[in-house]
Order: sequence, then C-alpha cells, then structure tokens
Amino acid sequence: MGLRRPTDTSVERWAWAAVVANTVIILTGGLVRLTGSGLGCPTWPKCTDQSFVPHRELGVHGVIEFGNRMLTYVLIAVVVAVFVAVWRWSRTSRDLRRLAALIALGVPFQGVIGGITVLTDLNPWIVSLHLLLSLALVAASVLLVVRVRGGSSVKVFPRTRALVVSTYAVLWVVVYLGTVVTGSGPHAGDDQAPRNMLDPQVMSHVHAAAVYVLVALTVACCLLLRGTPLLRLAVCLLVAELAQGTIGFVQYFTDLPIALVAVHLVGAAALVAVATRLLVETVAARFLVGQQPATVESSSR
Repeated sequence: MGLRRPTDTSVERWAWAAVVANTVIILTGGLVRLTGSGLGCPTWPKCTDQSFVPHRELGVHGVIEFGNRMLTYVLIAVVVAVFVAVWRWSRTSRDLRRLAALIALGVPFQGVIGGITVLTDLNPWIVSLHLLLSLALVAASVLLVVRVRGGSSVKVFPRTRALVVSTYAVLWVVVYLGTVVTGSGPHAGDDQAPRNMLDPQVMSHVHAAAVYVLVALTVACCLLLRGTPLLRLAVCLLVAELAQGTIGFVQYFTDLPIALVAVHLVGAAALVAVATRLLVETVAARFLVGQQPATVESSSR
C-alpha cells in the first residue's frame, strides 16, 4: 500500500511552517549580531580550524553562533518536508513544484552566504545581503501559501494593480535602506567588525523619508481597494508599517536597545509577508476596464 497523499490542509500548513521557520531564523540571526556573537565561531564551515563545535575558550558567543548554525538544519528539514508535500500533493503543478524547490534550495544557499559573512569578518554589505535573502525566502514562502490556497475572484482596476506593484517595490527599497542604516550603526556583530563608513544619522533620515513614501502609497492602496476583499490586507499592511515605523523611531531615540531591534527585525519579516500576499492577490485578480468603482463593490459581495 502506498503512502497516503497529503491533504490540502496539510500542504497549506507546511507552507505556513516555511514562513514561520524563515522568520524565526531571521530573529535568531539578528540575536547573533545583537549579542556580539557574529564571530563566536571564527571560521566556516567549521566553528574553529580544528573543530566543528565550539570549545570553552569561545565562551557564550560561540554557543550562540553555533546554535544559530544548528537551527539552519532545522529550517532545511522544514523546507524539504514542504517540497515533498507539494511534490506528492494531488493538486500540485509544475510551477508549484518549482517554487517549493526554489525555497528548499534557497535555505542551504543562505547558509553559504552566512558562511561568507563570517569569512569576511562580518562585512556589513554581505550581512545586508544575508538578511535580504532571508526576507526573499519569507516572500517566496508566502507566495507558496497563496498558490496552495488557490486564487480568488476579486476584480480590480489596472491602476490599482500598478499602485500595489509600486508600493511593493518601494517596500523593498525601505527594507534595503534599513539594512544600510544597520550597517552604519553600532550593532556590528563583533567589536572588531567593520562598518560601511556611512553617517548613521543621515542614513536614518533617508530611510525615514522612504518610509513616509511607503505609508503614503499604502494609504492610496487602501482608498483604491475600498469595497473589495483586498482592503483588509491593505489595512493590515498599513497598520504593520505604522507599528514598524513607531518601533524604528523609538529605537532611534533610545540608542538602539537590543530588544527593540530584535522586534524590528521580526517586523520587517511581517511587512514583507503581508505585502507579498497583497501583491500576489492583486496581480492574480482580474481587470475591471471602463467600469465605475460601484461595480467593484458589487462584484465583491
């Protein structure tokens, strides 16, 4: 007797597990940097030149860095399980299998990038790339969740779709500028790690200006999506942005406390997740051409 095929519910749960696991690894990776443990294991793939595991001389920093490396294997196990579930699912498709494979292969690739950050003594630009790739895996996992659930019958105007796409692009600019601000600030991951030599105060203002643009675009999305089921997602994105912005301002004026920076990292993952779902749902929606907004309202009821 063959193995029972996974159900729709189990495949969706595995896809959500990939979202959660990729977010958790962002948090633990951030804690490595925030506790100054980035070079707790001074080389890669071994922890030291003689050992794969940390020894007593490396202290708590070695334990923290090594623990984060071990969590990568847990994440690999999760995304492999996701790939297997999608592959065996009765409603799967070639595109879904490719997406699941991309996520599964992306995690070990991220491990290599993490190793390069260690070998380059935590170069801030590579550290930024490391975070951005993790956030991209969160986005890909959310895409998988939406694809597994199936499309909706929502209808939108072409200009609405264009606005949502533009908002999503600006969100990634905001996230990238956030990594640049971090690369100029005090949380280097190690006392001897280099900084990107940019003025953290100036870059913080540039980052904040981009956030203002993002919030304005999201408000516009909420207005154009009135009367559609997608309004809820747009409002969730706006709330997440305002919460994330508030945390950013508080941490800026309180000298970047570790707890707030950690929450800010998780907030970035949540922003990317919500924005990705809004983007995918909007792009998958059908166009309404030459109709009045009232038609949108009636079509969503």
